[in-house]
Amino acid sequence: MRTSLILIGWTMKKSPAKKTHDASQALCLDPNGGLARLLEIMIRLRDPETGCPWDIEQDFASIAPYTIEEAYEVADAIEQGQHSDLEGELGDLLLQVVYHTQMGAEAGLFDFASVTKAISDKMVHRHPHVFGDEDRDKSARQQTRDWEKIKAAERAEKGQTEPGTLDGIALNLPALTRATKLQKRAARVGFDWPSTDQVIAKIAEESAELVEAHETKTKADAEEEFGDLLFVVANLARHLDIDPEEALRAANSKFIRRFEGVEALLRDKGKTPQMSDLAEMDALWDQVKSREKLPE
Repeated sequence: MRTSLILIGWTMKKSPAKKTHDASQALCLDPNGGLARLLEIMIRLRDPETGCPWDIEQDFASIAPYTIEEAYEVADAIEQGQHSDLEGELGDLLLQVVYHTQMGAEAGLFDFASVTKAISDKMVHRHPHVFGDEDRDKSARQQTRDWEKIKAAERAEKGQTEPGTLDGIALNLPALTRATKLQKRAARVGFDWPSTDQVIAKIAEESAELVEAHETKTKADAEEEFGDLLFVVANLARHLDIDPEEALRAANSKFIRRFEGVEALLRDKGKTPQMSDLAEMDALWDQVKSREKLPE
């Protein structure tokens, strides 16, 4: 009898938790559960007792590389026009936001609701020409200037000191993108070459210094000069209104396309690149290039 009473008491004690678990399970398995479903899935994955061991072990730092990778995969799907893939990639990126906000909630720092409220408040405040009574008749460039003025006013309200010209540019941006942003910021205060010709002349100067460092100095010196050269090339891209990351991605794609063409021509000969040599592959490369230039 005592044993039966203990079991009955245990069952009654556990019942609310079971109901909570059942409700959670039902939401997680509901295909129409929407955003609430995704948030609940992440809670369950991070549950220290019943969650996934891998997910439980993660923290902000360990997840950050995945967040960056997913953002690139979104950009890649857009660039390739793969709209069917874009849906899935956007979902993967959204999961990263949910992951970080769940970890923030567990640490008592923030949660999904506070994050969405903060960004919504910011968008409303920084677009008075849309959500307020300011005139919408302005260019995108003027809007960018107004955006910066609003940001400065926000900092002043918070008692924050005015940041340096180059402050606030993310460290983890791709190096070429960050170089361009740094140069744009410096140009705002007049620190810039007046003409493209001067930038091209600087590229020639940096190229000569790289050659000298390679021939007469240490590897560290050559690496420094190589970085200087890339930095000036990024500046040239800015002066020409070219996105250096986009240009380099296009060059990568072109290289892949042409090298695959070389491999195809070698296969026609019953050969692989390992069975060929530089002279033959270089000749085939020129053949592939000439094909691309033929009128369709």
